[in-house]
Amino acid sequence: MAGQIARALSVFCVDEIIVFDDGNSHSYQNPNDEYTGKSDPDHFLFRLLSYLETPAHLRKLLFPIHPNLSSAGQLPSLDLPHHLKPKEWCPYREGVTLPGADSRGTLVEAGLRIPVTVEAQIPENHRVTLKFLPGAEAAAKDTNATEIKAEPVNPEEPREEAGYYWGFNVRRAKGLSTVFTECGHEGGYDMTIGTSERGLDMETLYSSDEEQKVEKFKHLLVVFGGVAGLEVAVKNDPDLQKLGVVDAKVMFDRWVNVCPGQGSRTIRTEEAVWIGLMGLRRLVANN
Repeated sequence: MAGQIARALSVFCVDEIIVFDDGNSHSYQNPNDEYTGKSDPDHFLFRLLSYLETPAHLRKLLFPIHPNLSSAGQLPSLDLPHHLKPKEWCPYREGVTLPGADSRGTLVEAGLRIPVTVEAQIPENHRVTLKFLPGAEAAAKDTNATEIKAEPVNPEEPREEAGYYWGFNVRRAKGLSTVFTECGHEGGYDMTIGTSERGLDMETLYSSDEEQKVEKFKHLLVVFGGVAGLEVAVKNDPDLQKLGVVDAKVMFDRWVNVCPGQGSRTIRTEEAVWIGLMGLRRLVANN
């Protein structure tokens, strides 16, 4: 399931994933078992999605051996633009800082022939986004070169400045309300879409209906519920209950059904993500 969700979000260039607790999962406490698939499923999904987004050459440095990753080899490859092979070149690259930073700078493991050198002093075991300096490509290919120079940049720069899809961030939320209140974007999400089999046909978003038609937006949030739906997530959120929110659809700008007339009585979340993002692709492209 985690692999299917990660593949869908990668294919459609989603920038942020939020795993929220809908209060409907059954946790099983086992203090002698570090595997969290049953005791803390939110944590389990969060770790798997974070692992999948991380370039393969950095995983051993950032993800210690853990029971949650015992079957990670069965997960599909995301093949994201920043999942670069040693001989592939890109002006940007992800890396992890190595021990031994000094006045000369910091060495960064970036999956190249030798570690990359940055002038900044950065603590070890930190993931950084690198932008290579002039001459770095030639140095990476020259087996006699002893230094490849780069500079650390904002993780959003490859997308904002160069147009690369640079993977997704993963965030955990304790409930549906904190999906909104802990948003890291200035001004929050300016267009929110909730999904439910009781919502309006998603095609109405493209109709001439002024109430459903979507205008320009900067940060679009699409929320998919679990087996019980978003209605249960609202019911189980204490912060929403204090505010007297009882109807899930009032939480969103639009309340839609991604697959009207479904044959199966249930659509799994990982299926709804594929269907929903495909249906919303025109919305993002038109924006």
